[in-house]
Amino acid sequence: MIRIAVASDDGLVTQHFGHCADFMIFDSENGKIVRTETIPNPGHKPGFLPNYLNDLGVNVIISGGMGGGAVDIFNEKNIEVIVGASGPAETAAESYLLGDLVSTGSVCHEHEHQDECED
Repeated sequence: MIRIAVASDDGLVTQHFGHCADFMIFDSENGKIVRTETIPNPGHKPGFLPNYLNDLGVNVIISGGMGGGAVDIFNEKNIEVIVGASGPAETAAESYLLGDLVSTGSVCHEHEHQDECED
């Protein structure tokens, strides 16, 4: 089983990981989504969310953008990071399972400018 978390707002991939409204969790088996769950974002504190999602058994995190600190923690936990995604969260998860979703490597450097994430 692969467990995919998508940082989302109203069912769409959010552009800034830590400030998302919730995480849509997709459990997949044999390349198909078999279970979906939505978990409210418990709060943005540096370093907290990657460990929280690791504790939930997440294997992959998908977001529009993400800070370098979070990327580093996910990498330490062997959780695959996909950034640069957009559109419906479930579509992003399905695209990942098909091998069609590739990370752009976009990392947010300026947290005070959260709406201006760049490559």
